[in-house]
This record gives sequence, structure tokens and C-alpha cells, in this order.
Amino acid sequence: MPKIKTLKGAAKRFKVTGTGKIRRYKASKSHLLTGKSRKRKRNLRQPGLVSKADTARMERLIPYL
Repeated sequence: MPKIKTLKGAAKRFKVTGTGKIRRYKASKSHLLTGKSRKRKRNLRQPGLVSKADTARMERLIPYL
């Protein structure tokens, strides 16, 4: 059985926390920012967590998680 290669795009976008959860950054923060409220842009800065439903899929993309 060959080794499974890491999907590099996913490896750059997701990190693992100390407790083993997968952290992600939120979308909609790169352009068209003038139409978004200050509160919305501030909340987009905070990293979020990948939902439990998607965690298994992320672990397949990044085998070393």
C-alpha cells in the first residue's frame, strides 16, 4: 500500500490545536471590505474550528493530523 500524499492546499489552510481539534480561518476577508460592518470584519479575524461532521474529511486530506 503506498503512502498517502498530503494535500498541500489543505495543509496551508488548517492547523491542529493542542487538544487535537482542527482550526481554520474564515472566508470573506480578502476584498469588498468597505460594504462589511466593523463588527463583521472584526469577527472574521478570529479563527474558527472545523465542524465535527467535516473533521473526518479533513483528516483524509491531511494524513498526519
